[in-house]
Amino acid sequence: MRHDPPATAWGRRLARAAGLAGCALLAACASRPAVPDWQTQAHGAAQRAVQAYLDGSERVARQEWSRAREQVARTGDPGLMARLELLHCAAQAASVVPEACSRFEALRADAAAPEKAYAAYLAGQPLGAGAVALLPPAQQAVARAAPGQADAQVAALEDPLAQLVAAGVLLRRGQLTPHLAQIAVDTASRQGWRRPLLAWLGVQLRLAEQGGAAEQAARVRRRMDVVEQGGHP
Repeated sequence: MRHDPPATAWGRRLARAAGLAGCALLAACASRPAVPDWQTQAHGAAQRAVQAYLDGSERVARQEWSRAREQVARTGDPGLMARLELLHCAAQAASVVPEACSRFEALRADAAAPEKAYAAYLAGQPLGAGAVALLPPAQQAVARAAPGQADAQVAALEDPLAQLVAAGVLLRRGQLTPHLAQIAVDTASRQGWRRPLLAWLGVQLRLAEQGGAAEQAARVRRRMDVVEQGGHP
């Protein structure tokens, strides 16, 4: 039985999770006998960067993103760098970060069509049928969902990061529902991902306050206190 190199196997999982269709950087071709050193190093750094980012370890995340970029820069390929930046953008969308994906925009001219479609999707922009077809299957289902059906599509996703990315996209599209916010909170909570958990609890708090649900708002604040205090009263 053939076993893929660790970097390749991880790249495929992360590419599926974040929804990076056709991402050669993060999903090396397993049929090749050896993975280039830069690719292995980039895989590892990107993996640690995403994990640290979701955990809320900002300093570590910055260091690992920098390492990943340095390795990709060795190829001199702006298209590959654009793919890496989309991974960062996906983690931001999953964590309800409103910032535009500026690093990708600086590389857009050399990005392939699937990456451009994915960037538009992450930004919450409307997509035509052709662009939707360039997205990964899991995100395609969310992109094609009719009003009122998107929550079910997000809940059906098996990968937790893919769920949070899809939820973040729907939030940016103005299609947020209390049920969707709860799905995102539950997903982040199960994974112990501090950053997106606090972000989605904040979304829940805003919804509760806007709806005049004082008891629910107080309950959400208590959950946020537990996360923020890190177990130290």
